[in-house]
Amino acid sequence: MAPMDNKIAIVTGAGRGIGRGIAEKLAAEGATVVATDVDEATAQETAAALGGDAIGMAADVASRDAVTAMVLAAHERFGRIDVLVNNAGWDRAGPFVDSDPADWDRVIGINLYGVLHTSHVVLPIMTEQGGGRVVNLASDAGRVGSSGEAVYSAAKGGVIAFTKTCAREMARHGIAVNCVCPGPTDTALFAEFAGDDPKLREALTRAIPLRRLAQPGDVANAVAFLASDEAAYITGQTLSVSGGLSMS
Repeated sequence: MAPMDNKIAIVTGAGRGIGRGIAEKLAAEGATVVATDVDEATAQETAAALGGDAIGMAADVASRDAVTAMVLAAHERFGRIDVLVNNAGWDRAGPFVDSDPADWDRVIGINLYGVLHTSHVVLPIMTEQGGGRVVNLASDAGRVGSSGEAVYSAAKGGVIAFTKTCAREMARHGIAVNCVCPGPTDTALFAEFAGDDPKLREALTRAIPLRRLAQPGDVANAVAFLASDEAAYITGQTLSVSGGLSMS
């Protein structure tokens, strides 16, 4: 029997990159995955690749109405939600003093409000069924800061603090809430963010003690552990998956 057999898992931002890697890992561990993404086509592509009972659904996590509709549809279909992985994220790089306040709203809407929206709908369901696992994807930018990512760092710092408070509030209901903080990860979003600049890529790689960027699977392995029953006595924790770039 696989570790996550009979588990229903929602993964946001599962259309590509880290989110797709997480969906693939949870499915490999036996979970039935609800892959969601703002781009419905990529969510459905992920679900099709996973096979089994996986489904792909559109969900803009910045929209409370869209999130509510997605969660209720998933719950109606499967009857329970055992795992929630809040992975969806977005950023636009640049010095804070040059940033556009319209981008602040989008960054905070996706990275912080997205986690609030899904959690607000899913946690009561998990409470009623007697337990569950939530894994929020933050960032080491939220722990130690990151030049050119001021608002993103603020939002991800909020995710870390929110995770700890939810862990305290939900523990008596058998719900564990933890946070994974990826370091630089080799995804399409990273390439867009860095402009696929080989010099930046090389400099980052040199700065990482393990001398490589993370792969989506590196992050997915950590998420899958925290989502599993093996992590039943772990809650309120923040785990960096950064090759040693940040240590605490």
